[in-house]
Formats: sequence, structure tokens, C-alpha cells
Amino acid sequence: MFELAESIRSIPDFPKKGILFRDITTLLKDKTAFKKSIDMLAEKLHGKKIDYVVAVEARGFIFGGALADRLGVGFIPVRKKGKLPWKTESVTYSLEYGTDTLEIHEDALQPGDKVLIVDDLLATGGTVKAVADLVEAQNSVVTGIAFVIELVDLHGREKLKGYDIVSLVEFEGE
Repeated sequence: MFELAESIRSIPDFPKKGILFRDITTLLKDKTAFKKSIDMLAEKLHGKKIDYVVAVEARGFIFGGALADRLGVGFIPVRKKGKLPWKTESVTYSLEYGTDTLEIHEDALQPGDKVLIVDDLLATGGTVKAVADLVEAQNSVVTGIAFVIELVDLHGREKLKGYDIVSLVEFEGE
């Protein structure tokens, strides 16, 4: 796990002063680290019943699509409002300074489908909780949630209590 953490660049004061941004572009361009991240996620999820990977735009798509391929399951995108071309279901959730809306195609899932939610990073958990709400509104089952990075000091797991969570790299305060 130490090797994977070393492939993630830390950028101080981005996007604003006081934030230490964890940049995955360095992991993505390193073919060994990227492959290893997908291998590690697939290994941690081995044996879990999954019909679809649902991922959040944009960085979640990178890991979600690769992981869906590796697991041999379908991939379903969740996008910001107005980006999907078909009829959608939406959820609006709170951000630090306002709200945001995410959408999924209304026919993306069927009742009882088993879903793995994937995103690049777990911070406060609000975005992924909104995605879980979208999945569950379609009467599907969230069988797990997977992240490459977890910022443990932000306590995102608390917002996601009751879900099986996998993360590969944990970062604590600097």
C-alpha cells in the first residue's frame, strides 16, 4: 500500500488555501500503479455479488470503468444534472457551500440489482451517500463502496455507516 500512496501527488493550497489536494493524475500516468490499484480493488471485492459498477463523474469513471471490466460486470455512470441524455432520477445533496444534483438514467437499474459504487476519493462522504440514495431509490442493493483514497480525518465513513467500504490508501492530517 505504501507504493500506491507514493504514486499520489500532494498539492498544498489547492483549490484554496489550507486544502492539501491528493492528485491521482500521477497514479494514472504510472501504468504499474494504475494497474495495481485496479488489481487491489478487484482482489478486495473477490467473491462479492455485483451486477453493476456505478461511478461518479469524473474521476470515479476512470476507476469504475476499469474495475467493471476487470469484474466482468456492467458500468453505469452517475452525472451532474443535465448531462445524461435520457429520462433521469435525481438527488440533490448538501455541499460545504451550497447544493449539487446528481442524476442516473431512470432505467439504469432494476429492483434487486447488486451495485458496487466506485469513486476515486472518500472525503466527507456526501457525494457517495447521494449516489447510494439514487441506487436505493431504484430498489437496487448497494453491496459495497470502493475508493482508491480515503481522507480519514474527514470522517466520511460516518456518513456511510451500514455500507461495506473498501479503500486502498488512507491519508491523515498533515
